Amino acid sequence: MERVSTEQLRQLVEGDLSRDDARTLLKMNPKDPERFWTYLEVLQARVAWSDRILLRLSDHLYVVAKSTGGRVVKCDCGHELGDYRANWKTECKVRVRVTDAEFNEVYYPPALAPEPGYSEIREFFCPGCYTQLAVEAVPPGYPLIFEVLPDLDRFYRDFLGRPLADEDPGWYVDHTTAKAAEWLKEW
Repeated sequence: MERVSTEQLRQLVEGDLSRDDARTLLKMNPKDPERFWTYLEVLQARVAWSDRILLRLSDHLYVVAKSTGGRVVKCDCGHELGDYRANWKTECKVRVRVTDAEFNEVYYPPALAPEPGYSEIREFFCPGCYTQLAVEAVPPGYPLIFEVLPDLDRFYRDFLGRPLADEDPGWYVDHTTAKAAEWLKEW
């Protein structure tokens, strides 16, 4: 069975892998069973912190196992955006665009921009390094979109065959509404 090298995965993550090599990785049959673990090693080597990466959520965000216990969403810079079971966007700096002029700063040609009054553009930034982490174009007042709540225990146990040491059914419960309820108490 052909193995994917650490260098190939590093190049893939960095965007430096040639098109032919990327195509080869896609067509591997069967897939390298160690590829995910090698991928995590590559990701871990790119960050300055030591908390164990369990899953990459986006270009700059990861679900990590804290050395002190718990699982949080963490940015490349090391800033923690809270328990991974609550929408990480609630911990971000947010810019909301609502006018034609603001829309036209990011949409070209202007005819492609949403219509003010019917839409707003929300840009989410890491409070630690101000990297833009996500963008939503939604109707005003629409709840924050929670893209994914991964069932990490099931993924590691059933698909990877390596159960997590802190496996618990309580990990797969959305905590976003509880966070909003806390805000209301403080308000």
